[in-house]
Amino acid sequence: MNLTTKKLCFVAITAAIALAGCSKKPKRPDPSATMVGPAGGSTIDPSAVNVNGDLAPNTGLVPADSSLNADGQNRTALQSVYFDFDKSGIKASERAKLDTAKKYLDDHAGTRLLLEGHCDWRGTAEYNLGLGDRRANAAKQYLSTLGVSADKLETLSKGSLDAVENADSATMAKDRRVDLVVLTK
Repeated sequence: MNLTTKKLCFVAITAAIALAGCSKKPKRPDPSATMVGPAGGSTIDPSAVNVNGDLAPNTGLVPADSSLNADGQNRTALQSVYFDFDKSGIKASERAKLDTAKKYLDDHAGTRLLLEGHCDWRGTAEYNLGLGDRRANAAKQYLSTLGVSADKLETLSKGSLDAVENADSATMAKDRRVDLVVLTK
């Protein structure tokens, strides 16, 4: 064998080994079937929002002994809002948590909310950052329809940064959320 043939064999064997050892990537949803597809982004129908509805006592609130971290954030005062797979619309069952967040802001002057959008591990990092952003903005839009001032709300997408990779369905359901972080500074 001449030197060129040996080099080609080496390259072919190296490529075969590299391709055989690669793990399979998660399947990304078809964009036409997602919120980014032809129908555009998620919106909330303002007529579906009950602005004057009564809140169940303590819905979404955790005991008052929760504390602030060094950044003036309280991550335990309000419950997270959960989403279905590849969706950014607020489910009817989750709206009470946002109603409680509005009441919390009304009762605690000087506080603001950071709405952190999260996704499960499936999908690309870029796609999940966009989905987390759409989820955070859907929560912001819902709170705005309740009368919360825009200067009291901030959004941040964490995408799948905090998600558990290859998790079971229960864990993935907990990763698809918007955390309501109370800010005091």
